[in-house]
Amino acid sequence: MTEKILVNSFKSALAEGQSQIGLWLAMADPYSAEICAGSGFDWLLLDGEHSPLDLRTMLAQLQAVAPYPSHAVVRPPTGDPVLIKQMLDIGAQSLLIPMVETPKQAEMLVRATRYPPQGFRGVGAGIARAARWGRVEHYLDRANEEVCLLLQVETRSGLENLEAIASTEGVDGVFLGAADLSASLGHIGQPQHPHVVAAMEKAIKTILVHGKAPGVLATDEAVAASYLAQGARFVAVGVDALLLVKATQDLCRRFKGGASAGGGSTY
Repeated sequence: MTEKILVNSFKSALAEGQSQIGLWLAMADPYSAEICAGSGFDWLLLDGEHSPLDLRTMLAQLQAVAPYPSHAVVRPPTGDPVLIKQMLDIGAQSLLIPMVETPKQAEMLVRATRYPPQGFRGVGAGIARAARWGRVEHYLDRANEEVCLLLQVETRSGLENLEAIASTEGVDGVFLGAADLSASLGHIGQPQHPHVVAAMEKAIKTILVHGKAPGVLATDEAVAASYLAQGARFVAVGVDALLLVKATQDLCRRFKGGASAGGGSTY
């Protein structure tokens, strides 16, 4: 029995200019991921950079999310071609690569996500979940075009090279990491500092000019709405771990008193 390749609806939506509202998953757990997958978000970020997510738990989360409409976007801890190959093979179609600073790095990442001749992704589809162990018809012919590559710019150097990064063929979107960017610009822990906000706003315009989708994580609703109004196309509006922190602290405070939960922030 053959199966059709899974079309990347998230990539198509970005290309059409549709806003995609997401949720950041930092709890590294398939059970909580499935709960979130049923909440109606357009996309879910499986965070392998700042959570204890490894290849096995990432696979379990992909399997947990698969029956639901929410699209899984995977963030590896680094832009290592070996890790990228493994994540694509276990079924990730959309990747968010952190700490991209140069067009040369961007070009390498494009090639790492593509089969030859467009790239150098190793060909192991026959034993990979991505091709349903050889059951997906014409997988090798179609896989390249269904990959969505999002690059994370979050340093002063990345901003300086943003035009070249955003114009790289094969890149679908650029995510602006406000937490690291604020540190790189000399305002650590202040993602809403005027200098950081101005840099973010300018960057969104630059990304749009080059025909790519800008993205951001903003847990403050007003901040998220502002970035959406400026043209950000994929915006995460919450983090599973922070939502749990707030809900549990608020519940405890109502019965026992004590500290209130922290406010929203942008990352």
